Amino acid sequence: MNERVESVTQNDTPQDQFGRDEEEADQYNQEEENYQELNYDSPEEEEGEQETEEEIQDFEERRETSPQSHSLNYTAYSRQQLVEKLNELLQSNSVPEIRRQVEVIKATFYKKLKAENEEKKKKHINEGGTPDTFTPEKDPLEDELKDLLKKYREKKAEVKKQTEEEKQKNLEKRYQLIEELKNLINKNESMDEAYREFHDIRRRWKETGPVPQNKAKYLWSTYHHHIGKFYDYVQINKELRDLDFKKNLEAKLELCEKAEKLQEADNIVHAFNTLQSYHDQWREIGPVPPEKREEIWERFKKATHVINKRHQEYFKELRKHQNENLEAKKRICEQAEEIAEMEIETHKDWNHYTRKILDLQKEWRKIGYAPKKHNRKVFIRFRKACDHFFGRKRMFYDLHKEWQENNLKKKRELVARAEELKDSTDWENTTRELIRMQKQWKEIGPVPKKDLDEIWNRFRSACDQFFQRKKQHAKTMDKDYEKNLEHKKDLIEKIRNFKPSGDRDKDIRQLQNFEDEWTSIGFVPYKQKDKIQQEFREVIYKQYDNLNIDDNQKEVLKYMSKLKNIKQKPKAENRMYQERDKFMKKIEKLENNIILWENNLGFISAESNEANSMIHDYQNKIEKAKNEIGVLEEKIKLIDKFDTDEE
Repeated sequence: MNERVESVTQNDTPQDQFGRDEEEADQYNQEEENYQELNYDSPEEEEGEQETEEEIQDFEERRETSPQSHSLNYTAYSRQQLVEKLNELLQSNSVPEIRRQVEVIKATFYKKLKAENEEKKKKHINEGGTPDTFTPEKDPLEDELKDLLKKYREKKAEVKKQTEEEKQKNLEKRYQLIEELKNLINKNESMDEAYREFHDIRRRWKETGPVPQNKAKYLWSTYHHHIGKFYDYVQINKELRDLDFKKNLEAKLELCEKAEKLQEADNIVHAFNTLQSYHDQWREIGPVPPEKREEIWERFKKATHVINKRHQEYFKELRKHQNENLEAKKRICEQAEEIAEMEIETHKDWNHYTRKILDLQKEWRKIGYAPKKHNRKVFIRFRKACDHFFGRKRMFYDLHKEWQENNLKKKRELVARAEELKDSTDWENTTRELIRMQKQWKEIGPVPKKDLDEIWNRFRSACDQFFQRKKQHAKTMDKDYEKNLEHKKDLIEKIRNFKPSGDRDKDIRQLQNFEDEWTSIGFVPYKQKDKIQQEFREVIYKQYDNLNIDDNQKEVLKYMSKLKNIKQKPKAENRMYQERDKFMKKIEKLENNIILWENNLGFISAESNEANSMIHDYQNKIEKAKNEIGVLEEKIKLIDKFDTDEE
């Protein structure tokens, strides 16, 4: 029995052998088709319906990864140009050639339409409207697009109908060819004539187009069965048979090599689809030498198995990753739903949780697709939670219009005050006042949306004008501060070189003149302030130490120098008051100690060395405390004198 008969009887045709792997692969192939294909006919089938944002994004992602994506980019087209391009395609191309372009044009058109409607909606809201009252205008271009898409679907349906009719005709032709092949064995013809007719049947078989898929397997099995019967019947010439076997073997070896190269392909989906075409070609090729039949088929089947396995693993990993994405999206939904149901009663809290919802939306966009049967459901769930949150927020502010109007009144008062201060030259106090007002502005809360930009721009402009003037003033002052620094350095050097005359009062007046001169010079650069002040104190205190006066007087003079320095600083009055209060408390404590020590002296009556030592010790403490009280009282007099001079 020849090769084809054995293949049929042993259920070992290429179609049947491949079927054992193909049956498992079919479900993944179907999943790939489901994953890649989206229905974009719904907007035209039901009036007014539009694609969801998710569907458009899904289609665009597939388009970017498609080998043809470089030629299907219509993002630069306007909607008018997209309609014109679609009309042009319908006039000049067949349906199969333009299918992908129609999908791209359609998705791009609705994406642009949605973006335009969103802009119109924002403008409507900014002009005082609400989202609920916004209704997009009817778009003539959309109607024109729908008419063209309807025409495209009609043409597509006609092509499909013609294709099915053509397949049915091809099926009848192939049945007829099988009948002719069966009748060859009943004809009394020469070997050459029978062989020529046999090859003519095979030629016409190959030239006949595709048939309905559900008839293909049985048709091929029957066809090859009768080819085998013909070989057995006519007992074809061995040389011609061997030549045919050799040619078929070479063709199948080439297919084996091509299939083996596909194992290295990066795109396993494309490799799997290419492999299907190789199996179609394998079925077209006739029998090979019997001794090579099993070997060549095992080689081809082995390459097929490797690609099938990679294809299965690809979709297995894809499903795993999509399931992980689904769980991540569910967690985000739970967080959004929890926030959407919270009782939020303050503007501060609404802002806080709005940022959280926006962060969740950013995180959502970073996550890839979930399994297709769940992806849309989880998207609707998340969008529902977000819509619920923002709907409650909108309701909250709608119910607080009076509060917003009150906030507007407070902010207008701040604007008026800021515009009064923008030309001020009291740099320090005005700076503090404007910073305080800016903090107050943030704490007040929202105002009606229609007034937001106008009132904020006025407030910011007034603040910016003052701080810009202050900045220019600071540049000018920096030059003066550098000059003051040089003057103070010269004065320090003058004090350092001062030689007391021996006349105590005269020398004290001179040192006080130095202090007055120091105070009159003015400010120095901020970074040098502490360093130059410390140098001044060291040299002036050293000169006081050189004078022929007692320690208490020196301390009072030094404190006078300190007071002059305090008087130059901000909040000098508070600091001097704190100093005075500190000295008064210290005097009170010392006086209490003196009373205690004097009482203790009254209890010491025994005449002994130990008693004398204790009496002497208490007397020294009392004397020292009285001296310290005297110094403190002098310091308080200086503070009071400075306070009186200030007034």
